[in-house]
Amino acid sequence: MLSQAFAVTAVNIRSIRERLGSSAVAVVGIAGVVLVFVAVLSIAEGVKATMESSGDPNTVLILRAGSDTEMTSGLAGDNVRVIQDAPGIAHDSSGTPLTSPELFVVVDHPLKRSGSAANVPLRGVTAEAFKVHPGVKIVEGRNFEPGKNEVIAGRAAQRQFVGLNVGTTLKWGESTWQLVGIFEDAGSVSESELWCDAKVLQPAYRRGNSYQSVYARLASPDAFQQLKDALTSNPQLTVTPMRAQDYYATQTQTLQGIIRTIGGIIAILMGVGAVFGAVNTMYSAVASRTREIATLRALGFGSIPVVFSVLVEAALLSVLGGLIGGAIAWAAFDGYETATMNWQSFSQIAFAFAVTPRLLLIALGYALIMGLLGGFLPAYKAARLPVVTALREL
Repeated sequence: MLSQAFAVTAVNIRSIRERLGSSAVAVVGIAGVVLVFVAVLSIAEGVKATMESSGDPNTVLILRAGSDTEMTSGLAGDNVRVIQDAPGIAHDSSGTPLTSPELFVVVDHPLKRSGSAANVPLRGVTAEAFKVHPGVKIVEGRNFEPGKNEVIAGRAAQRQFVGLNVGTTLKWGESTWQLVGIFEDAGSVSESELWCDAKVLQPAYRRGNSYQSVYARLASPDAFQQLKDALTSNPQLTVTPMRAQDYYATQTQTLQGIIRTIGGIIAILMGVGAVFGAVNTMYSAVASRTREIATLRALGFGSIPVVFSVLVEAALLSVLGGLIGGAIAWAAFDGYETATMNWQSFSQIAFAFAVTPRLLLIALGYALIMGLLGGFLPAYKAARLPVVTALREL
C-alpha cells in the first residue's frame, strides 16, 4: 500500500505543472490568509515583547490596595515616607533608600502618522528614579533639572508623536514645558513616556503632596517577601506590592485579548474562502485526472493510495502558500513601529510588530489545516471513481 501511495503521489506532483493556474489560486488564497493572520497577531506579539522587556526582577512596584494600574492608584506623601523606611529596600552608598515615588498623568499630543490627538503618558519622577530604573540612559540632550518645567522623552515616543525633539517647547493645559533630552530603556514601555520632575508636575495638575506609585529596588532578589510582609502588615498603609515584571505582564492582557480575538475571527472568515478555493483546485485536479485515476484502480491500485496522493498535493500547495504568506508578513511587518491605546492605562504605548518563529509555525499549521480540509472531499471523490470510467475515457 505504501509503495502504491508513493507512486500515485509522485505522479500527482509531477502533473501540477499542467494545472498551474488552478493550483496558483489555492496557493495565493492561503498565502493571503496567512499574511493577514500573521500581520494582525504580530501586533499582540509586539506589545507582549515590549511589556516583557519592561521591569526588573529586583524592582518592586507599590500601589494603593485594590488598584490594578497606576492611573487608579494614589498614595499620600506620608505613606511614601513609611514605604521608604520598610525593610528589604536597597540603599545607596549614602544610605538613601532606592525608591522612586512617581506621578502618572496623560496629556493630549498629536501622532505623527494621523495627526490626531492621543494620550501620552507624562511621568513625574524624583532624582532617585534613575537609580531605581538603571536601564534609563540619556542619549540626546540632557536630563531635566529639578524645579524646572523641563521634560525628557523616550525614544519610542519621539518616533511616534509630533515635535518631540530636543529644544521643542510644549504646552499642555496652563503649563509650558521645554523638552531637553531623549532617553532609551532597552525598548521597554517607559520609552513611550515623557518624564519630568514630580515636584513640578504635582502643582501643575493640582495633586498636592501625593503620588500614584512607588518603585523600589530590592536589597536582594529574596527580599521581596520581607518587603511585602512589612508593607501589608503595617496598619498605616493600605498598599499592594508586586514585582514590576508581574505588573507589566498584566497591563496589556485586555489589549492582547482584543487583538487575538479580532485576528482569530478574520482568520476564520478568510480561511473559509481559502478552503473553498482549495476544494475547487483539488476538484479540478481530480477531474483532469479522472481517466488516470480510474486506470490505476483497474490495474489494482487501492482507494487509500489515491486519497493519500490527493491530500498530499493539497498539503503541499497549502504549505507553499503558508510559506509565501509568512515570508511576506515577516518582510513587511516585522519591526514596523507604531503606537496603540493601552486600554488598562488609557494611554498610548509605542511598540514594534513582532513576527516571531512561534507565530510563523502557528500560521503554517493553520495553512496546512486549510489545505487538508480543502482536499478531503476531492480525495473522497477520487477514491470512489468507478473502474468503468477508465474504459469510457479510453
